[in-house]
Amino acid sequence: MRVVLTFDVEVWCKSWKSLDMDFPKAFSRYVYGRSKAGDYALPHTLKILKRNNLKCVFFVEPLFAARFGRKYLDTIVMLIREAGHDVQLHLHPEWADEIYPPPLPDIPGKRQHLCHYSQDEQIWLIALGKDLLQQAGGAPPTAFRAGSFAANRDTFVALAKNGILQDSSIDATRPYSVADMREFLNVQPHSKIGAVEVYPLSVFRDGIGRLRHAQIGACSAAELVQAMYRAQKIGWSHFVVLSHNFEMLKPGLTDPDWIVVHRFEQICSFLGRHKDSFSVGNFDGVKSDASSAPIAMPQVGLTATGRRYAEQALRRVM
Repeated sequence: MRVVLTFDVEVWCKSWKSLDMDFPKAFSRYVYGRSKAGDYALPHTLKILKRNNLKCVFFVEPLFAARFGRKYLDTIVMLIREAGHDVQLHLHPEWADEIYPPPLPDIPGKRQHLCHYSQDEQIWLIALGKDLLQQAGGAPPTAFRAGSFAANRDTFVALAKNGILQDSSIDATRPYSVADMREFLNVQPHSKIGAVEVYPLSVFRDGIGRLRHAQIGACSAAELVQAMYRAQKIGWSHFVVLSHNFEMLKPGLTDPDWIVVHRFEQICSFLGRHKDSFSVGNFDGVKSDASSAPIAMPQVGLTATGRRYAEQALRRVM
């Protein structure tokens, strides 16, 4: 089974009202995460992946660079490409009304999600993001993820118009993810919408039966390992895991969140040791399954989920 480790790479300021003042510090935190313990944002992520010889997909959000300058985006792309990973397109359209000149003819105010934009607007925004990434790294992106997984039916048309034919913008646990085509959530985890190959974020049932998305910061390592084994057993061709460039940091700080650091190290070490069972890479070569039959959902044990609750309690006091 192919495991696709994906990272959403983003930079956020404290307030939209003080962007210019906040951005330098925000860039340092989100990209480097410098602390007395080391740089636990993107550099440490890349270090752990290199140690375990894993190649992954980094969905990089580029629109901020249209506001603050391409040199910042160049830095991010260079770090990722020099480490040998895929750089693909991530888009948070919250940046659209912060760009001058405006990327769209009419931007009346801030709209958070891509699904709040018309099909033509999505085509323009995706084209802008694609162009910014190409300028920063040379190779045009071939895969896409909408910010907050907030895609809709128009998104897949817009992607095809821009020649991007792989997508990972669906998360069945979020009500606004493909809200206008929820029936798609009940089909195979790899299918097609129009011309676009679709690879949703993997979802499983936890030890008490609740849906859980496969994110490093939201699951125990035991839950993710069990979910991967059980997905493989029931015939899944691939398993998509989510993390972020800042996920190993404590919220709002540059200090490492040691619980998440340990989880990430455990998952990467596990995948590095079990390459006979799980190949780790990008979306290319994942076996297609166009069937519309409902899929079996992996479920993990109560002990694995209990570990997550214990870790969450410990994180509150650390």
